[in-house]
Amino acid sequence: MNTIQVTQNDYNTLMELLARNPGETNDEKTRQGALLSELLRADILPEAEIAPDVITLRRRARLVELESGDVLDYTLVLPQEADVSEGRISILAPLGTAMLGFRRGDVFEWTMPGGTMKLKVENVLRG
Repeated sequence: MNTIQVTQNDYNTLMELLARNPGETNDEKTRQGALLSELLRADILPEAEIAPDVITLRRRARLVELESGDVLDYTLVLPQEADVSEGRISILAPLGTAMLGFRRGDVFEWTMPGGTMKLKVENVLRG
């Protein structure tokens, strides 16, 4: 499993989000547990030490699904800012949690009801 990088500010924001909003449904608890697991395995670094090609909150990522070649463009945001039709995906969405902390060139897996997809981070830009 690749190590991911998370800014200290994002880590603090996301830990606060999890503490303030305990999941009410099993689905919410599962999503929050997945995010917590990612945060606990991350290297937490000051913003100045995070490369510009690492997916953090408010950065836009271009992902390529390796099997189909489909391209996904999303900006990673907090739940209240999410709007998939505008390309903003919540950090609590399974894909949002899965993409956190990876950098350009990394390949990661996203498990969904229909199976597992392998995605490559093609590019990362400021949101």
